[in-house]
Amino acid sequence: MPVTAAILLAAGESRRMGRSKALLDWQGTTLLDHQISALQKAGVDHVVVVLGYEPETLQPIITDRLGVAWTVNPDYAQGKTTSIKSGLKALGSGEPKADGLSAILILNVDQPRSPETVREVLHRHRESGKLITIPTFNGKGGHPIALDPALLPELSAIVEENFGVKAVVQAHADSTNRTEMSTAEVLLDLNTPEDYQAALQSQS
Repeated sequence: MPVTAAILLAAGESRRMGRSKALLDWQGTTLLDHQISALQKAGVDHVVVVLGYEPETLQPIITDRLGVAWTVNPDYAQGKTTSIKSGLKALGSGEPKADGLSAILILNVDQPRSPETVREVLHRHRESGKLITIPTFNGKGGHPIALDPALLPELSAIVEENFGVKAVVQAHADSTNRTEMSTAEVLLDLNTPEDYQAALQSQS
């Protein structure tokens, strides 16, 4: 069976939200717990959670979970690219090893996804044979993004100045699978209290 991993980014200060996004209530649990569970239910074998701001508040949710590891990015304030690289570094030192992977997902903790959506993205990525898969809705790109492990050297060298993962996608436009999904969930992004309240109302 193909082995997959996910980098779940939860390092930020949640300034626009005004409180920890990872600890927001979501479907009867915390957003962080929901995201980890959804990834694993979708068939992701290894989840690396990248922490940064006040990591001690989130570690209890992650500790001792089979197939889940965490790492702290001390440079999280310098931008998302530093957290992605921290997650990739942790992935390389964990189990399974990065060279045994068939796909890597990148997802932010404030982008709640169902197991069905994640599973479908992985399926379409494998079927496409492309290096990168980006789910879309009405033509707009969403998440999670699926990447081939062959891109690890380039991903490990991303910097904020060249727009991080976007630069890797642009460099491989001919091997990027932009796949239209049936759900707007792939666009869901909880940045502000208003976003959160609107998302909760859409769930009811």
